[in-house]
Amino acid sequence: MHALNPDALPYTGDTEADALLATDPMALLIGFVLDQQVSVQKAFSGPLELRRRVGTIDAAELAAMDPGDLEAAFRERPALHRFPGNMAKRTQALCSTIAETYGDDPARIWSEASDGPDLERRLLALPGIGEMKGKALLAILHRRFGVELEGLDEVLPAYPTLADVDSAEALAAYQEKKRAYKAKLKAEGGDFDPKGTSKKG
Repeated sequence: MHALNPDALPYTGDTEADALLATDPMALLIGFVLDQQVSVQKAFSGPLELRRRVGTIDAAELAAMDPGDLEAAFRERPALHRFPGNMAKRTQALCSTIAETYGDDPARIWSEASDGPDLERRLLALPGIGEMKGKALLAILHRRFGVELEGLDEVLPAYPTLADVDSAEALAAYQEKKRAYKAKLKAEGGDFDPKGTSKKG
């Protein structure tokens, strides 16, 4: 049984970064946006490093930043992502949506959802969040933060996600399972998008 409202989400190996993910909803959402074609550790370390570089991860403040300045922060070595320009744009688009749609309060995404399917729709409407990322967020919100909504069971994933990760060992096991599954699909000629964004993304 995972502890509800944890002090940290052990996705990075860095105590401060892991704590930020558990205590600031924007950090968790930005981490998911960055979780594409880089390791889990790299992606979810990004929010803390971004805050160090620009002084904030507040949605409205990031949305209002000059796009060139935000991209420069992403490109500063070591770059926050393999694709810093693209990910700076996605992060700013996410922040604009949170600022405009939810009054700069990302927790309203789930606190104001009417039921499970509505919460899933809200998550999938966020820039940079595709189906698999949305499912993982649903599972984390339910299993780690105690979000309960009518119909949530209908949209929760039936496969392992980061919601199952509660230690460094569990993260290593999760990553190994994902690698094995990806290799299996590749061998079978499947097209696996491990991060859950559209191919157009």
